[in-house]
Amino acid sequence: MGHSHDHSHAHPEVKGKNLLISIGLNILITIAQIIGGFLSGSLSLLSDALHNLSDVISLIISYVANRLSKKDASLNKTFGFKRAEIIAAFVNAATLIIVAVLLMVEAVKRFQEPQEIASGLVIWLALLAIAGNGFSVLIIKKDSKANMNMRSAYLHLITDMMASVAVLVGGLLMKYYELYWVDSVLTFAIGVYLIVVGYDLLKSATHVLMLFTPSDIALEDIAKGICKLEEVDNVHHIHIWQLNDKEIHLEAHVDFNKDISISEFDKILSKIEEVTFHDFGITHINIQPEFGKCDTKDLIVQD
Repeated sequence: MGHSHDHSHAHPEVKGKNLLISIGLNILITIAQIIGGFLSGSLSLLSDALHNLSDVISLIISYVANRLSKKDASLNKTFGFKRAEIIAAFVNAATLIIVAVLLMVEAVKRFQEPQEIASGLVIWLALLAIAGNGFSVLIIKKDSKANMNMRSAYLHLITDMMASVAVLVGGLLMKYYELYWVDSVLTFAIGVYLIVVGYDLLKSATHVLMLFTPSDIALEDIAKGICKLEEVDNVHHIHIWQLNDKEIHLEAHVDFNKDISISEFDKILSKIEEVTFHDFGITHINIQPEFGKCDTKDLIVQD
């Protein structure tokens, strides 16, 4: 069986220091907003605090994943800790959706009976959140080009800054026009946004954990690409899955049109790797060579 993963990928080094600074800032913002939310009676401030908390979790995951990714694989952990961030993303997304629904239910109740809110506190804390998240966005921006995980954290921070701007606008409307129902409307809107973001993350994490074929890859196209090689007769029993957001694995049975030697197979394996990597972005392939074997030749074989 041929196994190939020769392609190396140069990924920029993510700076853990920048992540730690952002984590520290977001923890301070979250604590301030939670206390301020209870003191002012602002539900939108509490919902923004929840969003900030999700950012803290996201950044901590990024930091831990960054540290774990440097650990070598072992005899009992042959893939290392490459799936840690996927599992954490799944748990975080599920929790985020549940809490967002609870917030929306509370927002509907509050909308029916609006309560007076200490808008001054809401305004100052919203400004604090905008400044803190703005600084985090600036220091994470360069690292966001390193990998999908960091891009996700970067987008979280940008959208959280936008949510804080919405809370600030709501605080100003409450202060100068006494429109206290705005607080409930903003809370509901932030809740909807959190569900949309959470569902998208949950869906992506589920796809990876369930070993689904990446949505942008068509098995038929891969089979056709490999079958274009003159030495190949047939490709069947294909499995494609993502290990994490960087690695895509493929295993398949390949029928050759003549009885080849191991050295010939190694040369063809390199050709197959070129096809699968350059055309489909597959980083690891595992090929079972066959010649004249009587087995099922279906693309997908149910065991």
